[in-house]
Amino acid sequence: MNPAETHPVDKPSTGPQIGVGVALLLVDLVLIAGSVYCVGVAGWADGYESGRSAASGASQTAAQAMWLLGAGAVLTGGGLLALGWRIPGIVQLVVLGAGAALVSAMGAG
Repeated sequence: MNPAETHPVDKPSTGPQIGVGVALLLVDLVLIAGSVYCVGVAGWADGYESGRSAASGASQTAAQAMWLLGAGAVLTGGGLLALGWRIPGIVQLVVLGAGAALVSAMGAG
């Protein structure tokens, strides 16, 4: 048997990758929604504090959430890509990366 004709057995099929991608997408959306909510509440609470010279609580919360989502994108997306799971790896990188950008924009605005 020619080695070029053999199919690698250790590659995951597309079905389980899509299932894992959808499950992780739901978890990602919950994390992003929680981060947006926390930044919104911190911004709302900043409205009640007067004469504050330090950085606002909303910008600090947004920075923390941005790092959390960005690190999650790199660790989970990169780890899944390193394992050969392209679909969920790309989903993690795109969704969590976009969530980090969204939360960062909320803190800046």
